[in-house]
Amino acid sequence: MLEMLLEFWQETGLMALSWKEVVTIGIASLFLYLAIKKGYEPYLLLPIAFGMLLVNLPLGGLMAPPTADSAGGLLYYLYQGVELGIYPPLIFLCLGATIDFGPLIANPVTLLLGGGAQIGIFVAFFGAIALGMTGPEASSIGIIGGADGPTAIYVASQLAPRLLSSIALAAYSYMALVPIIQPPIIRLLTTPEQRKIKMEQLRPVSKKEKIVFPIVVTLFTTLLVPSSAPLIGMLMLGNLVKESGRVPKIAATLENAFMYIITILLGISVGAKAEADVLLSVETGLIILLGLTAFAAGTAGGILMGQVMYVLSKGKINPMIGSAGVSAVPMAARVVQKEGAKANPTNFLLMHAMGPNVAGVIGSAVAAGVLLQFFS
Repeated sequence: MLEMLLEFWQETGLMALSWKEVVTIGIASLFLYLAIKKGYEPYLLLPIAFGMLLVNLPLGGLMAPPTADSAGGLLYYLYQGVELGIYPPLIFLCLGATIDFGPLIANPVTLLLGGGAQIGIFVAFFGAIALGMTGPEASSIGIIGGADGPTAIYVASQLAPRLLSSIALAAYSYMALVPIIQPPIIRLLTTPEQRKIKMEQLRPVSKKEKIVFPIVVTLFTTLLVPSSAPLIGMLMLGNLVKESGRVPKIAATLENAFMYIITILLGISVGAKAEADVLLSVETGLIILLGLTAFAAGTAGGILMGQVMYVLSKGKINPMIGSAGVSAVPMAARVVQKEGAKANPTNFLLMHAMGPNVAGVIGSAVAAGVLLQFFS
């Protein structure tokens, strides 16, 4: 009996648990706390953290590939949706059904603000190159600056799969921390007087314009940057489904049930790549640092472009809205609204900030396409 108990004990995961796995399980538990207790990006952080927890429990074999004697682990098969580049475009399909491009159509010049905010991608890219990383690895890290989790996952899965977990965690961490990271940068690069600027009400956008827009954007961007087709195509299809008004049940499904299904599959699959040896490495620390640099530079780039437009418009454009050019929709736009209201309680900048915000989604997808085109 004693021998049986001893044999059972030796076959438990507790005997195989290393200190690295203990630390990683602690990090996963912290993320679960932040998702559940603090509400930091719970829809994604919760499944990502639980995926981390599962994959770092020894002997579970959840990420084990199939062999002659085994069918393979559950998470191994779920992860194929990431590896094959399926989940991120489907997230974009759902995202498109929730986005209103009206503010961008009404004020198309804000597209430049979304473009300006993409500078963070290239700042981190060249920083990673300077640190000795390869072009594909630097591209995957740089895309964190777009503040778009699905895009970061898509690029990393195609160019640098081994860095996927670190890049995904960095991208979603900074997205969750938008309300903390952006305000100091906004205050540093704008004056109190500029933050008080009230912008004119946007013109009404017709139904026809909203229907034509996704078709035109799809044609233009995919002909110019073919590698952006999976992300841009799905984003614009989702938006066309919504704006056409002909298939309301499909639109409702994309906005709700289907988005949640894909989100949990994507989250747990990404978390399952966060093995202890990968997560607790110097390389991961560098990725997190470069990701923060990229995000801060993207926010600053959008504001500086806003300053240019402030001058050209003779003070009619509040340069703060440029910070919403990163594609953290709608969190970045809400930060602008909050900062504007602090400076002037009668200021309402949310819809003006949504223009560069949705432009940032397009901009990050196009930037991703460019990087994929060069380094695939």
